[in-house]
Amino acid sequence: MKLTGNCMTTAMGILPHNNIRDSFKLAFAVDIPFWPQLPKFSFHEDMYVQVCEHFPGIRVDKENLRVSLETEAFYKELDFYAAKSAHEDYFELSPQYSATLNEFLRQDFSEYRYIRGQNIGPISFGLKITDENRKPIIYNDEIRDFLYEFIAQKVNAQYRQLKKVHDQPFVWVDEPGLEMLFTSFTGYPGSKAKEDFLRFLDRVDGPRGVHLCGNPDWSFLLSDLNLDILSIDIFGNGEIFTRYTAEIKDFLQRGGIISWGIVPTLTEEVDAEGVNTLTGKMEAFWTYLDGKGIDLEMILSQAWLAPARCCLVNSDGAKTVHKSFDLLNRVAENLKGKYKLV
Repeated sequence: MKLTGNCMTTAMGILPHNNIRDSFKLAFAVDIPFWPQLPKFSFHEDMYVQVCEHFPGIRVDKENLRVSLETEAFYKELDFYAAKSAHEDYFELSPQYSATLNEFLRQDFSEYRYIRGQNIGPISFGLKITDENRKPIIYNDEIRDFLYEFIAQKVNAQYRQLKKVHDQPFVWVDEPGLEMLFTSFTGYPGSKAKEDFLRFLDRVDGPRGVHLCGNPDWSFLLSDLNLDILSIDIFGNGEIFTRYTAEIKDFLQRGGIISWGIVPTLTEEVDAEGVNTLTGKMEAFWTYLDGKGIDLEMILSQAWLAPARCCLVNSDGAKTVHKSFDLLNRVAENLKGKYKLV
């Protein structure tokens, strides 16, 4: 499907709430709603834990807040997995692993152009989860191949669920590990990682989207993956990202959407900003790109706006994040009004 930008708003799925009702109010306060992930409500809501359900050999230690993989158990449980995985619903999130998804699917989406889900990506998952020797499982060739396929199945199951309740859903993958992808991995070179990640995206149904807050190889993300959506922390990385003018131009000319994470979520940063300063910061990046031959009308028609990143560390709980979302919507209304976007 051809995606429309026009400064519509969305946000990352992770929220600092321990109250489901309040999290839904925020998730539906943007133009593209999402189902919330609430790690402060339950350890199973952590994005790394959430995807673990039915992964052979995975052990979730709720007491010590740790997830690991037992290699011997992985191989022993493969036959059971093979028998169960023939059923598509085997990959759906159960209520234990998401307190919000089923409730989200019961909502009225008639006023929304798109709806969104999210899932941790294979690079990040494989780097985070370790075996009994504290070695990231991404370094095990056989387990790595399995995890790419497994997470693609998880993404596609979620996409099918969303598709049943809305004509235009998408699921993007959260990939903070992509910032590390291009370093020298022992036993897993960056060139192989790139190939694997591209094949993973080829397995994903619906629009192909990636979100990350770091500063990776932007050329790879913009040019090599044929993404439909790239969600980034422009507040923190805008000076670097906007220097990739040729790649950004090609990405937009192919119809790609950039979700510009312009509004901070840390208390001290939010308190230092306002609607005018953030609007000006966003427009400064766009003016620079326009001056480099990227038509402003194209930038706007393929732009979403979002918070710069999720945030669980503020001492005031969810208060600052609510303030950030309010700033986001006001910045968006400023820009929509100025450029007559609908």
